[in-house]
Amino acid sequence: MHRPIHPPKKILIINIFGLGDVLFTTPVISNIKSNYPDAYIGYICNRRCALLLGQNTKVNRFFIYERDDFREIYKASKIAFIRKFRSFLREVKNEKFDLVLDVSLSRGTSFLAWLIGIKQRVGFNYKRRGLFLNQQIPLKGYENKHVVEYYLELLRGLGAVIGSRELELPLGKDDLDWAERFISSHAQLSNGNPVIGLVPGGGASWGAESFYKRWPAPKYAKLADKLIEKFSATIILMGDQSELDLCKRVSEAMSHRPIMACGQTNISQFAALARKCSLMIVNDGGPLHVAVAAGTRTVSIFGPVDENVYGPYPRGNHIVIKKELACRPCYRRFRRARCEHISCLNQLTVEEVLERIAKIL
Repeated sequence: MHRPIHPPKKILIINIFGLGDVLFTTPVISNIKSNYPDAYIGYICNRRCALLLGQNTKVNRFFIYERDDFREIYKASKIAFIRKFRSFLREVKNEKFDLVLDVSLSRGTSFLAWLIGIKQRVGFNYKRRGLFLNQQIPLKGYENKHVVEYYLELLRGLGAVIGSRELELPLGKDDLDWAERFISSHAQLSNGNPVIGLVPGGGASWGAESFYKRWPAPKYAKLADKLIEKFSATIILMGDQSELDLCKRVSEAMSHRPIMACGQTNISQFAALARKCSLMIVNDGGPLHVAVAAGTRTVSIFGPVDENVYGPYPRGNHIVIKKELACRPCYRRFRRARCEHISCLNQLTVEEVLERIAKIL
């Protein structure tokens, strides 16, 4: 790939994946602005990610693409679907983008970029899905380096100079005020003791197989009790509405009472509350990267997934805990090996995790 003869005036980023993947593109956004200060940036992503990045003033406009919404409309009425999709295409086309960076690994999204006439279409050619890209980087899977580095490679291929590598997550006043009110409404959060956020869920992008990314709930409960007993910590259980039952199981298995915030926040409020914590203990997944981008220290627990590819970035003082087994990581090239025992998570003990945490509290 080569640097455009004329600096792009309007750049579209397409990423229809989850929270972590979208946050991984924030260094791309920053480097676009440092290389092309006057560039107008559009972003196609899902609604939840648009809410998360909504305060990022470097992005001029978000276009909401919810695959499930389009599918439901198609099931109900093909005519309504055609109207809805045409309207979506028209919105994007009217912006007259001259460059698209498509990290969705989808033939459909690159076709969309071609269809609306974006002349320079840059992305990864994974399983020959880059048919409609005119500038491609061959890809078999993300391996040996972090996903952020793969994304920045698209810019580097255009001749851009790469500077910042930090994830960015500006938060709005409403969300910061909400977090302040939450803290002030619980007296024990202001006693000077460590405030630790626990997220026993996460991994939503794996759908029904999200449990392959989650350290067992009873172990989270035991860990929380030990943190309270050993460090006088205050524990906040956090997660979205779909993880409420999971957080309740953790709470009910504890000897001490945590503060329950699970199901009480939207994603940007979650980020604002994470910023208030001394430490976040999380599984591999979107909440980890939200906490990292919010500027909070993290301890993350990794199972089948390679933390060097999908872990906290930049690593900095973020601690990753994993069980050293010959079979891990077994998630490679977007596929997880068949596994019934999940030893990488089930064999990781509370004592091992506590020992690592004790060194930083």
